[in-house]
Amino acid sequence: MHRKNVSFSKRVFTGLGLGILFGFILNVAYGADSEVLAKSVSWFNIIGTGYVKLLQMIVVPLVFISILGAFTKVTIGKNFGKMAGIILGILVGTTAIAAAIGISASLLFNLDASEIVQGEAEAARGVSIEERSADMSGKALPDQILELLPANPFLDFTGARPTSTIGVVIFAAFLGFAYLALTRRDEENANLVKKGIDALYSLIMGVVRIVLRLTPYGILAIIARTVATSDFAAIFSLGKFVLASYVALLVMYLIHLIIITISGLNPVTYVKKTAEALLFAFSSRSSAGTLPLNIKTQTDRLGVPDGIANFAGSFGLSIGQNGCAGVYPAMLAVMIAPTVGQNPLEPTFLLTLIAIVAISSFGVAGVGGGATFAAILVLSALNLPVALAGLLISVEPLIDMGRTALNVSGSMTAGVTTARINGELDKDVYNGSMEHQSIDAT
Repeated sequence: MHRKNVSFSKRVFTGLGLGILFGFILNVAYGADSEVLAKSVSWFNIIGTGYVKLLQMIVVPLVFISILGAFTKVTIGKNFGKMAGIILGILVGTTAIAAAIGISASLLFNLDASEIVQGEAEAARGVSIEERSADMSGKALPDQILELLPANPFLDFTGARPTSTIGVVIFAAFLGFAYLALTRRDEENANLVKKGIDALYSLIMGVVRIVLRLTPYGILAIIARTVATSDFAAIFSLGKFVLASYVALLVMYLIHLIIITISGLNPVTYVKKTAEALLFAFSSRSSAGTLPLNIKTQTDRLGVPDGIANFAGSFGLSIGQNGCAGVYPAMLAVMIAPTVGQNPLEPTFLLTLIAIVAISSFGVAGVGGGATFAAILVLSALNLPVALAGLLISVEPLIDMGRTALNVSGSMTAGVTTARINGELDKDVYNGSMEHQSIDAT
């Protein structure tokens, strides 16, 4: 298809369709728990999980060099504080809205954790969550903010902390401001630094383009594995929760489109141009793995400057994830509250829940397990039994797909809106044809 110049979008959707078909055939032929299927999945992982690992491999270098490069292109300058403030405000604000929508969905569908049957897998997951909760001490907001600062930036380059990406962003920003100061004192060395940064930026982007060309294959393998190993009986038994979750996620996505519309932009254009990135987020269930696609979509298709795109994408990995840190914990809290005699309709409880969700969205990891981490923080703060979060283990992958896509959409919405507010959005690129905006183009 590539040799015949078939568009990247069509190749991605073809991979998705073939993956669903192949996975469904395997599921029907062997069953979700068969030994034969387990062996097959291990081979799928070479392509699917391997592709996600390649994306994760370039996340930190891409974030670091792109933000530093933005300073050499003088795209941030004195507006840095305003830009960062708007991005953080949108991310956290939309997470609070997402929490309210999650609460409404739980109440509308009358979800109750006591109605869910607990099997061995659910019990084991509950014990695991309790142990993880015991290892996590409740941290106040000042402590959470301190966690974002990079005491050892080289440790953060290894991804050792949940907030490592934000640490790299902060370190790159400090180097960027140092570069701006250098240009005023020593222009000769500043030019030398700029040439080195620009050359390294070109090299990293070359790696990004190589990896992105593998996207159709990665999506095919990932979605085939997901469908093949899905327990459709469990999904059916928890169908009301799955339906409520996707209704909430869809409503929050419509909120993103409303924000885009209020910014004076065409929401249909946003939907079309972000579809590939959101599709990969949906398939891979990894906000971090989607970061390269996220950034390139913002810059190459939506007209967002490099600096804003990288800050929005990077902050969106650990702060204000609308799906994992907003909708999901709020829904769980309302479901679980009646099991301990708490009235979920009590205004004080609802306002407290929304506030806790917004505050605890700082530092949620952008990899698998981020939603569980967020749920533990919220449920613990409300003195609700965290073990009951394990009741949904059988449908977790299915719901996590939608949550991850919403997370990525939230960060892109923050980037586009911030660029628009600052007057830095390239509307010609935003409104331009996708024909020459392929995000895997060389």
